[in-house]
Amino acid sequence: MNTNLIRDRLNRNSNPFLLRLSDGTRVHVAHPDFAAASPGQIAVIDPKTEALTLIDPLHVVAIEELKRSRPNGKRSR
Repeated sequence: MNTNLIRDRLNRNSNPFLLRLSDGTRVHVAHPDFAAASPGQIAVIDPKTEALTLIDPLHVVAIEELKRSRPNGKRSR
């Protein structure tokens, strides 16, 4: 996927989303503040564990939008 499309999504709104990768992996982006995109790499940080995931943008096949969490903590799709 074009890095500019990913960067545009990071700047568009603060709702959580998933990056779906070519191997089927889904990387959760809790908030755009926890991700950064350069031409050759995407960095995503898990806010709970502070684990860092580095992704080659060529492996991103889709961006899946998620709705914000409900008050009871459950996410709706």
